[in-house]
Amino acid sequence: MRRAIIICFSLIVGGLSCARAAEPATREPYGIGLEGFSYPYPVHLLPLVNDGEQVRMAYMDVAPGQPNGRTVVLLHGRNFPSSYWAPVIKTLSDAGYRVVVPDQIGFGKSSKPQGDLHFDTLARNTIALLDHLNIAKADIVAHSLGGMLGVRIARAWPDRIAHLVLTAPIGLEDYRHYVPPTPTEKILENEDKLTADGYRKQLETNYALKLPPEQVTPFIDARFNIKGSAEYPRWLRAFVSSAQMIYREPVVHEIPLITQPTLFVMGADDHNAPGRANAPEALRAKMGQNAELAKALAARMAKGRAEVVANTGHLVFLEAPARYSELVLGFLAVAP
Repeated sequence: MRRAIIICFSLIVGGLSCARAAEPATREPYGIGLEGFSYPYPVHLLPLVNDGEQVRMAYMDVAPGQPNGRTVVLLHGRNFPSSYWAPVIKTLSDAGYRVVVPDQIGFGKSSKPQGDLHFDTLARNTIALLDHLNIAKADIVAHSLGGMLGVRIARAWPDRIAHLVLTAPIGLEDYRHYVPPTPTEKILENEDKLTADGYRKQLETNYALKLPPEQVTPFIDARFNIKGSAEYPRWLRAFVSSAQMIYREPVVHEIPLITQPTLFVMGADDHNAPGRANAPEALRAKMGQNAELAKALAARMAKGRAEVVANTGHLVFLEAPARYSELVLGFLAVAP
């Protein structure tokens, strides 16, 4: 059964699809480092120490056939393993870019720490990875939560980042203005009660997905096959810590201060707003106006630009791959 799942995912990232019947009736457990879940390129591990705890950061390092001398770092979102970047990796690699694709600590095939997650720590880890790979300067292409991290990296290490692409980023508003603080134990309880079908509906609704159901299945597997692991409680606490990180560590106030050329690529139908369900009903409709927020922020930046892609949701690079590739390659080709 596990082999069938892996083959199905390989077909998906290659642009094909599998029948929904390939979803497992009984889930074979993955490890909390996504052992058993296939990635499209070899995965390496970088040992790190975060807040006194020894951890390992997983990453893919994809060399182009004809190098152009530049490197792009891809930063994933909260609900997605970095394997979902497969089509973008191929596009960038075919264009001559070296592509480095980490799983941040707490996500994917990387360690799930005991301590809390913080954007500053994830940013330092990413720079440590670049140092390990002897990459002095890179472009960042980020998605969703990765956009918040990309902002923090670009602000803290401006000399290391040439271009910044924020793909359907979250964090374009300060969610603390709308959502009251939620205890970690309450979030743990809610996330643990969520079913696979409920999670699918959550993704489809919150992210306004335009993907066929079978293309969403690997994201369901990447989360729910972990439930069979003996270490699932540790994975769950790390996952919930990432939600608290988004809430407690806003970056929107830093975005206008970014000096690097920055491109927002927004799905016109993407109104994702973490924590909206916990906001007072009168405030919920005001949240998640992401395309308009991106345009307003870009106008306040030294070198900001926003592009809105029609009829797409949160996974704009999978929903409109040709337009996305055109925008990103064109943007990266222009000298800073």
